[in-house]
Amino acid sequence: MTDNITSVGADSRPGVSALKGRTGAGTPAETRGKTTIADGVVAKIAGMAAREVPGIHNLGAGMARAFGAVRERVPGGGGSVTQGVKVEVGERQAAVDLDVVVEYGVSIVDVAGDVRTNVISAVERMTGLEVVEVNIAVDDVHLPDEEEESEPGEGRVR
Repeated sequence: MTDNITSVGADSRPGVSALKGRTGAGTPAETRGKTTIADGVVAKIAGMAAREVPGIHNLGAGMARAFGAVRERVPGGGGSVTQGVKVEVGERQAAVDLDVVVEYGVSIVDVAGDVRTNVISAVERMTGLEVVEVNIAVDDVHLPDEEEESEPGEGRVR
């Protein structure tokens, strides 16, 4: 029987990490075998965790948000959870870059700290990867009187 190995091994597919468990006759069944985690999974987890934080209006830089607004208007297009999220996943670690838009009036420093805490907690809890950094770029501040680009029924004519 070998020691408990919670490492991420190299997989033959790009953008995929593999978690290996213990092996041997005396080990529990749930730890035998290999689990692979794609980069897109880590990006979705980070995107959802960032959006849960109060004070975050949206994710994505200006052009990404513009394309996202167009994509939402196309039937079946929907919004992307990974908009504004970039990840690098290594063998045992992950790094996350986020582009965010904050609400006017909130403390950007406090919101950024809350986002880091939430993203690190969610990614580490769900994947077992160590998050080494979460870089946050605040691209815009959403003002209360700004119209939403995607509000239906707000046309120029009636």
